[in-house]
Amino acid sequence: MITLYQTPVAWGTPNLSPFCFKLEAYLRMAGLPYEVKLASLAKAPKGKVPYAEIDGMLMGDSQFIIEHLKSKHGDTLDSKLTPEQLAIGHTVRRMLEECTYWYIVYMRWVPEEGWRAYVPVVETMVPGVVGGPVPVQALRQKMLQILHDQGTGRHNMDEVQELARADITALATLMGNKTYLLGESPSSFDAVVYSFLVSIIANPVDTDFKQHTLSQENLVRYCARFKARFFANWKPPESQAA
Repeated sequence: MITLYQTPVAWGTPNLSPFCFKLEAYLRMAGLPYEVKLASLAKAPKGKVPYAEIDGMLMGDSQFIIEHLKSKHGDTLDSKLTPEQLAIGHTVRRMLEECTYWYIVYMRWVPEEGWRAYVPVVETMVPGVVGGPVPVQALRQKMLQILHDQGTGRHNMDEVQELARADITALATLMGNKTYLLGESPSSFDAVVYSFLVSIIANPVDTDFKQHTLSQENLVRYCARFKARFFANWKPPESQAA
């Protein structure tokens, strides 16, 4: 059994962290049994979530975990992809994880409306995941500094949304009328695409970024199709069901 350690369920999604969500999606796609437990950053091998326990060993980083699982259990999802498809998948994954991710973070932590909606989620995470009584405003200030150092936090709301819309437009163009990102069969890259799209759409605060994503009909159909195939039977862990 694989134990997946992640942040709490929120906003009706398996996880608000697209990286936690991505790893859970991959496990479902690959048909690998797993259980979910609440993470503790103090125990995380890389000090971040998600992390997983596999054969008694703790591993960090969603992509390194996926690559380990491929080598251990076989790569049924990506083994038939062409070099060009692998290159496209890699490029999309890197765009979403290294650029789009920061726009998602910005929308939650920077604008006051986004922050007010996100505070209850942060308050849920602090006791178990972060550990100890850390004031949420202190966490916000730390994240604002991280965003500034990374670069996205130096832009205003309109500029960030312009960058974010460009990523979604590129993704929708690449997706086209295909059933999945790279064709008629799902690949591991779809775990990334789906988790990031849902992370955008699930935000209860209405933004141009969210509306632009919802206006891409092929991406909306894709999300519905993916959910019906891989998450139709999903329900929150019993410890978080309330």
